[in-house]
Amino acid sequence: MLEGLRVIEMSTYVAAPGAGGMLRDWGAEVIKVEPLTGCPMRSFFEGTKSKLEIVGNPIFSLDNRGKKGMTINTSNEKGADIVRQLIKDADIFLTNVRPTSLEKSKLDHETLLEINPKLIYCSLSGYGLDGEERDRPGFDIAAFWSRSGMAHLTQRKGEEPLPIRVAVGDHITSISTVSGILAAVYERQKTGKGKVVESSLLRTGIYSIGSDMALQLRFGRVPSTKKRDEQINPIANFFKTKDDRWICLSPRAGGDWDLPQVARAIGREEWLEDERFNNHHGRRSNSTEFVKAMDEAFSQLTLEEWGERLDKEDLIWAPVQNLSEVANDKQAIEAGSFVEIEDPECEEKYLSLASPVKFHNSDVGPKGPAPLLGEHNKEILSEMGYSSEEISKFEENGIIGKS
Repeated sequence: MLEGLRVIEMSTYVAAPGAGGMLRDWGAEVIKVEPLTGCPMRSFFEGTKSKLEIVGNPIFSLDNRGKKGMTINTSNEKGADIVRQLIKDADIFLTNVRPTSLEKSKLDHETLLEINPKLIYCSLSGYGLDGEERDRPGFDIAAFWSRSGMAHLTQRKGEEPLPIRVAVGDHITSISTVSGILAAVYERQKTGKGKVVESSLLRTGIYSIGSDMALQLRFGRVPSTKKRDEQINPIANFFKTKDDRWICLSPRAGGDWDLPQVARAIGREEWLEDERFNNHHGRRSNSTEFVKAMDEAFSQLTLEEWGERLDKEDLIWAPVQNLSEVANDKQAIEAGSFVEIEDPECEEKYLSLASPVKFHNSDVGPKGPAPLLGEHNKEILSEMGYSSEEISKFEENGIIGKS
């Protein structure tokens, strides 16, 4: 779908590589420029591989499959010049390097847009390109999760904050970044001009809690995250089944709309005449009693039995699944959530994540394995017109890595 677009990605870790990975799956050519030591995610399992007999790096492969790999020392003027030459024929420059470092290397957006006025220059950072903290380093647990307010919002009173799982905020930011890049590409088709596209973990994190943040901005406060028996809408809750499984129940419009279906499903139709439970205000005022009664009802049947009853009433619900169950979830598989990928460290393919959008009648699957460190240095430099002797000197002088 994006065949013909050339992306120069100068980034490490997850969020920006994740965006480049989606663009590559969808057909763009992506050249990944790494420091000579490589992206730190290449050594994610370092120190545990021999102990756990780990083969392959599924985390690095997820975000970097199908890309071409170069190792360039951009702190060296000649190394930075090689990147600038790559920019001449590029459509998109994607980076998460700190702004001041890019300015020192003359790889900032003002310099590169002078070289290529049609360039889409995308900066993905922790906190954005403006402000006193533009150069502050920021992983997703800090910028996306904690500083955005999300960690506090999900923290129940009297309990400790919960850490975010590996790269959750990064991958959400990857999605928003791809959206911005492709919007700029569409505009360029009409104007012929490039654009600076800026995304950040902080801004994406704030947008991700948009409903609560909108309440905060308008009214100056939001409801806190409460325990199960203190919910404002106690039907919207989690309930444990007879076989110790949890069900998420999510009623429409505060619960009044769905109450007759819920009452029929759990065999409590008398609640429709009970003022404690038959309206939103009553359930909220008597939430502890209501949740206790719901718990008693759900404890009588298994997850499978409840699934049949809830489906019969067309209620919105889902089982709380572990990742092993998700990997074998028939509907997740039918939705195209997983694909086979190649890994340069493995002889056989294995399952990984598909990109988050499904396109019909298009090839948007993986385009090969993640590159080895500096794998395509010689190939790309030769295409740029450098001789074998020049490339060898670049290696000797530490301008590029040895491949």
